[in-house]
Amino acid sequence: MSVLEKLTSADAIALEDQYGAHNYHPLPVVLNRGEGVYVWDVEGKKYYDFLSAYSAVNQGHCHPKIVSAMIAQAQTLTLTSRAFYNDKLGVYEEYITKYFGFDKVLPMNTGAEAVETALKICRKWAYEKKGIPENEAQIIVCEGNFHGRTTTIISFSNDENARKNFGPYTAGFIKIAYDDIEALEKAISASKNIAGFLVEPIQGEAGVYVPSEDYLTKAKALCEANNVLFIADEVQTGIARTGSLLAVCGNCSCENHCEKQSGYVTPDILILGKAISGGAYPVSAVLANDPIMNVIKPGQHGSTFGGNPVAAAVAMAALDVVTDEHLAQNARKLGQIFRSELAKYIETSNIVTLVRGKGLLNAIVINDTEDSETAWNICVKLAENGLLAKPTHGNIIRFAPPLVMTEEQLRDCIAIIINTLKAFEL
Repeated sequence: MSVLEKLTSADAIALEDQYGAHNYHPLPVVLNRGEGVYVWDVEGKKYYDFLSAYSAVNQGHCHPKIVSAMIAQAQTLTLTSRAFYNDKLGVYEEYITKYFGFDKVLPMNTGAEAVETALKICRKWAYEKKGIPENEAQIIVCEGNFHGRTTTIISFSNDENARKNFGPYTAGFIKIAYDDIEALEKAISASKNIAGFLVEPIQGEAGVYVPSEDYLTKAKALCEANNVLFIADEVQTGIARTGSLLAVCGNCSCENHCEKQSGYVTPDILILGKAISGGAYPVSAVLANDPIMNVIKPGQHGSTFGGNPVAAAVAMAALDVVTDEHLAQNARKLGQIFRSELAKYIETSNIVTLVRGKGLLNAIVINDTEDSETAWNICVKLAENGLLAKPTHGNIIRFAPPLVMTEEQLRDCIAIIINTLKAFEL
């Protein structure tokens, strides 16, 4: 194809099919521009984005403040590696630790890298501080989890599509039911070698499962009583997505910086990614206090790109946007409207059984089996009607628009969703 020829959607899809690994199954939409809550395909059709790159684009597509920070830094200094200091990293480290209320941060690039980092810190702490015999530490995880796709992480996944034929698997993990305090208590009491409990405050990939209101509080108390590290994976739920700065904030009223008010569950290790950069650049972070983070010494863990100047500048700008534009408050308000309006529709629907979620992380469950194509077909029709969403686990559709959405835009989207669903009523 000549470089002067315009690429059509069919051309782009054919190129990916021929030259790219087939590790994704995208909707047949080819995007080439985004602004705020909207994206456009190569033919110029406009869509509401109701996935936000799996909650990475909380601040909206191509937010001018974030893009400006990225461009300015990219024109000055992009990468030094950690072999040297740079003039942005320390400023960023002070900014983010104060923003979330921790002593130290270990900067990484992707969510999976950050989870792996947290696991390593937890194990090293267990051997050097808790006194667990080396190589015997165990970390409790939850069934239905999604923490990434590295070999270690898929070792404790129960998604066979993610696991099968990727073994042998990494040992040292105990799986328990999600939102089950008795299961957690039993697992902790069964062994003296429990180092940590890794949990998503809301299970996003599993279908936006919101646990019982007191689950995280009780889980943290159990961990604290047994000298077990509580590790919160907020890669998807963090950065105002659920109507609070972090999902572990519960119903705290602190909106912009963690003040650890009543109801806040303090993780021993906090994992962040995705929206920490507003979707502009790969940035992730692991935060902890000194007694935990100080087990990491020079040469024991790192990343060539982790903490690079562009990442630091982008992350600070992205978090400024969350504060300045009151995105947590907006997500809380719009989320309540979304669930209320969908619930009204569901009362008389036979195609949707329920809506659930928190803030602007929501999902509907389609009245069909997990192996059916109904949810996929609904998403294809939603795209035709100008709204992009994606199924998860077969019969669940996740809805997670950028948090800069207005109420008027949200109500327009609700109308599109309901009208599309009506066409599938049995």
